[in-house]
Amino acid sequence: MTAVEPRVDWDAAFEEALGILQEYLRIDTSNPPGRERLACDFLGAILEREGLEYELYDPGDDRVSLRAVLKGDGSKPPLMLLNHTDVVPVEREFWDEEPFAGVIRDGEIWGRGALDMKGLGVAELLTVLLLKRAGTPLARDVVFLAVADEEAGGTLGIEWLERLHPEALEAEYVINEGGGGTTELFGVQRPVFTVTTGEKGPLWLRLIAEGRPGHGSVPHAENPVDRLVRALGKLDAWDRSPSLSPVLEEYFERLERAGIYRGGTSIEQLQRTAATDVRVRALLTNTISATTLEAGIKHNVIPAQAEATIDCRLLPGVDADEFQAEVARVIDDPKVRIERVFAGASDTSPHDTELFATIDAVVRDLVEDAVVTPGITAGFTDSRVFRNQGVVAYGFSGGLTSPSLARTVHGNNERITLDSFRLSCQMIYEVTRRMCAA
Repeated sequence: MTAVEPRVDWDAAFEEALGILQEYLRIDTSNPPGRERLACDFLGAILEREGLEYELYDPGDDRVSLRAVLKGDGSKPPLMLLNHTDVVPVEREFWDEEPFAGVIRDGEIWGRGALDMKGLGVAELLTVLLLKRAGTPLARDVVFLAVADEEAGGTLGIEWLERLHPEALEAEYVINEGGGGTTELFGVQRPVFTVTTGEKGPLWLRLIAEGRPGHGSVPHAENPVDRLVRALGKLDAWDRSPSLSPVLEEYFERLERAGIYRGGTSIEQLQRTAATDVRVRALLTNTISATTLEAGIKHNVIPAQAEATIDCRLLPGVDADEFQAEVARVIDDPKVRIERVFAGASDTSPHDTELFATIDAVVRDLVEDAVVTPGITAGFTDSRVFRNQGVVAYGFSGGLTSPSLARTVHGNNERITLDSFRLSCQMIYEVTRRMCAA
């Protein structure tokens, strides 16, 4: 007997989800300091009202993660809906709305975390609630995992869980942030949904230049600020060769067949595109961004030390130790010390899977004329922990965002359109239902 597909009143479901998201955005979980316990208390209260049990994982200092399971019959391994509850800090003076108010204006909901990634977290939560209310028979457990500390590398979140509670991470498939839909790509107005199967690895380094302090009126060759500036200049001028991985080859070929990308897919042709397209350049090369500078105590004092941080993002398969050694070679100054702050690397998940096929089918059912492609993200996510264990982990939000709004991630005036958030809720629910229903 074929199971009857449950009917969802999406008007009512979306209104519920929107109310939850507004409240969630009002919880300031900026990392640092994090305070993710506040988010878990909020999510836990919703789960309790639905009769769903959950577990809390607490490494201390309110850096709590939450896990809930909607049980299946065990005939298939679990599907995990993964999200993080922390957000990056804000510079309030540059926002047009209060970043922690959940304001709805002109068909958009504003707030830090709307895109990264409380919106997707609410879509995943709603999926669990709808499946529970419908009593949908499940072949797989649906695991809802809301983790702390992603924005600082996951030391007190996913990596802490991997080390001390590996049983909490058991799954065959994971849906997480990192991919989704864009309304425009390469100047072509057509919906493109990228399912990220891999990501670049973070390598965060601190450069410390030491020298001889003195009076600003007497310049000398041992000024650490000058030394640090020279080091950063060498890194900026360093020409790093592009590389085309199999997944990116598939990405550009699919876009070319769809008439969206027209620049040619050989490495030489892509390199020409990358010369004027920062996103393509980030996908093809190991990148370095200078992110902070610190030196000096007074206008007329040459300091004894100057520091900078650089954010390196490495292509899949690039060894962090080897790249750090190359950074030292390029700087070529023994008086600039290099310290590693954080590093991560990730395998790439295959895209010839049941989950990818299900996402492809759902996208085509819900969005007319959509293109679906595997890809990688220039950022990094908690998915790396699963991929390195052989678990298939995809970045897929299900939303459809314009390039201009996508640029508000980690920036000012972060927001998501109501239409995109509603589509995300529908996509995540339907993908999960098709993957897990008995």
